[in-house]
Formats: sequence, structure tokens, C-alpha cells
Amino acid sequence: MTITAGAAATRGPMTLKGWAQLLLLGAIWGGSFFFARIAVSEIHPLALVLFRVAIAAAALQLYLAIRGPSFRLAFPYAGLFFLLALTNNVVPFSLIFAGQTELGAGVASVLNATTPFWTLILANALTTDEKLSWNKLAGIALGVAGTAVMIGPGLAAGLGGPVWAKFALIGASLSYAVALMVARRFNGVPSPVIATGQLTASTVIMIPVVLAHGPAGLFSASPPVWAAVLGLALLSTAFAYILYFNLVASAGATNASLVTLIVPVSAVLLGFLFLGERLQLFEMGGMVLIGLGLITIDGRLFGRW
Repeated sequence: MTITAGAAATRGPMTLKGWAQLLLLGAIWGGSFFFARIAVSEIHPLALVLFRVAIAAAALQLYLAIRGPSFRLAFPYAGLFFLLALTNNVVPFSLIFAGQTELGAGVASVLNATTPFWTLILANALTTDEKLSWNKLAGIALGVAGTAVMIGPGLAAGLGGPVWAKFALIGASLSYAVALMVARRFNGVPSPVIATGQLTASTVIMIPVVLAHGPAGLFSASPPVWAAVLGLALLSTAFAYILYFNLVASAGATNASLVTLIVPVSAVLLGFLFLGERLQLFEMGGMVLIGLGLITIDGRLFGRW
């Protein structure tokens, strides 16, 4: 089955507004690995998924009740929301949190950065307006390479983790790519409604999963860990997904997936700006490669040449 976008036959380069949204989303999600690393130290991964989606869903339901639009717009898409919840929240969050119990944030970031590659392959096979092109493939390759270079010695030190944990992160990237294909089906639905519907469906799915698993001490975490959970839920999930679905609708699935290349850059820069961490030469080199990758994907500079 081919997924159409209800737009032009071929999507052009992203607008300046689209790039600004992508960079902002990358900055927000740059902190998510930091929040998650703190939270999984005291909260079981499955319980953390539930807290993340439930708190975010409650916040967005409140937002829609006060500001609108009506959540009733989501009702005709109920089945599709549960599929989106599985592929964009439940499965990847669980795999990422489980993998991060064994792998450092650096390795997790690199494996997560492969999402645009899987998205490009799926979009080429299933859509009519996001076909494979040399500049997209080359740009994604540069971006993944830049992510690996930027992590540098931290990547080499973390390569000794168990194979299952690495496959868990790759599985999460594949799941995100499938979710982007599903998200394209919500044609004309406002982004806040899509985000709310997805996270509400994820909460419904995760409640029986967590109750059946029965991790002990669900609410026994320390205050700093709960602060990390709130940051993960409200900033890196509720607000971020509104931006994300708006980007999918305006720029396409492949362009939206590029955020995973920006996330490691954001994480490093946030540490440099706010935590006093030193910016290493190899990190700057990796950022240059990622920047070249994004310029290559955009294609306009090469078109002028």
C-alpha cells in the first residue's frame, strides 16, 4: 500500500520555519537522554514509560480543555492512535529505557541517530512524495558518521555493552520510522490533538502492562528523580510532540526524522553551556559533519552550484 500525503507529488526543501522547529525540537530532545539516565537509576523502565506518557497525556488533555481544539477530533482515528502509540511511544520508549540500563547515553544517541536512514527506506517504499535521493542518503550517512565522531572516546568505551541492548536501540529507531509512516495518515488533524491522542492511547496500553509486571515501589523514587520524570514528561514529551507532529505535517516524515541527528549536538552543547563541560575538538568535528549532512539533505546549496 502506498501512503499519499495529499500534497504535491514531491516535497521540496524545508522552509526556514521548518528548520527552526527542527532545531528547537532537537534542543528539547537533547535533554531527554539526560532525564532518562537519571530516572532509570531508581524507576523500572516500564514504570518510567507509564509515568512519562501518563503525565504528558494529562497535561495535554488539560491544555485542550482550556485552549482547544476539541479532543473529539481524535475519536474517528481511535484505532490509528493506538497503532501510533505502540510504534512511537510504548515500543521505542521501552526498548530505549531497557537499553540504557546497560549502555551509556553516547552509544544510545548514535544508534538512535540511524532513525532517518530507516525512515528514508520506508518512505521510499510506501510514499509517493518522499522518494530516495542521493543527497538524502549521503546527508544521512554524514550525519550518522558525525554523531559517532562527536561521541568520540565515549563511544569506544561504551561499545562493550551487551548485544541485546544495542539491538534494543536499533529496534527503537525502526519503530520510530514506522511511526512516522503512521503519523502521515492524520491528514488535517491539529498537532496538539495528535499528540494528545497518541499519549492518551499509550497510557491506556501501559497501565495493564505495568500492573501485570508489578515492579515494586512505583512511587518510592527520590525528589531529584521525580524532577527528571517531570522534565521528561512535560518538556521532552508533551510539548515536544506538538512540535514533532507539526513538523511531520509541514515538512514530511524523512525531514522530521532528522531531529535524531541534532539531538546529540544539543546534548553536548547543553552540557557546555549550562554544566561547564569542556567542548572537545572531536566533538566540534562531529558537529561540522552533522552540519554538512543537514546541508546536503537540504540540497539548495548544491542546486545553486
